[in-house]
Amino acid sequence: MGQINAAFIKQLWMRIQCNDVPGLAAQLAYFFLLSLFPLLIFLVTLLPYLPITEDDLLRLIEDFAPRQTMAFIESNINQIMSKNEKLLSFGIIAAFWSASNGLNIIVRAFNQAYEVKESRPFFVARGMAILLTVGMIIVFIVALLLPVFGRQIGLFLFSEFGLSSEFLVTWNAIRWFVSSIILFVIFTVLYWIAPNKKLTCISAVPGALFATVGWILTSLAFSFYVGNFGNYSAAYGSIGAVIVLMVWFYLTGFIIIIGGEINAIFSRQKEGC
Repeated sequence: MGQINAAFIKQLWMRIQCNDVPGLAAQLAYFFLLSLFPLLIFLVTLLPYLPITEDDLLRLIEDFAPRQTMAFIESNINQIMSKNEKLLSFGIIAAFWSASNGLNIIVRAFNQAYEVKESRPFFVARGMAILLTVGMIIVFIVALLLPVFGRQIGLFLFSEFGLSSEFLVTWNAIRWFVSSIILFVIFTVLYWIAPNKKLTCISAVPGALFATVGWILTSLAFSFYVGNFGNYSAAYGSIGAVIVLMVWFYLTGFIIIIGGEINAIFSRQKEGC
């Protein structure tokens, strides 16, 4: 078993070097940064039509994002929205275009992992990227709505039994569990559909599981490091929050691509290659 694990890790390490995973992760970080604020603008402009507030949106991001970036994100959103309230159309176009560019990088990385070429027409590939973007936005909205309604329902049920204080402890565990499940679903669909290779949904599970657990643990560890040891503001001044955000996006892209490499290794082993 130890030899198998060692061989697997060695093969994964070779793939990381040969497929230039660090370089692709850096490209992903760039497009993640470009798409972040248009996506948040789009979601903020939707808030009047949803039973959630801007605080609910920021609280969901705050669960995973490094603490040092939250003030930066919040201040920029407020500044942009105060200048022009009619930003919904801009937010839609910019978010879709930037996010679909990022998904194109993911598709290219997964195709490299499976050693296949992109044979789908440009409009099909771009359309798939946009549809995945739409799907992720819908899932993101669901992720916002579930905690809000879940908290209201939970407080009502627990108050009926006089257990409102106990609910708050239980709710924190449930909230993390629900967020993890949603992340797992997103990653599973991404690993299943994005590569130009016919795959089963089950074959996407190993990479999705790794990406879900790896991203949550890495985000929490990086947030703890930034909050307690890494004083980026002292080294980079006012752009320290941007540097922290880019490093977080880089780690996110790295983990997503490694998940695809893990699925590709299992796929080749199953095919006997």
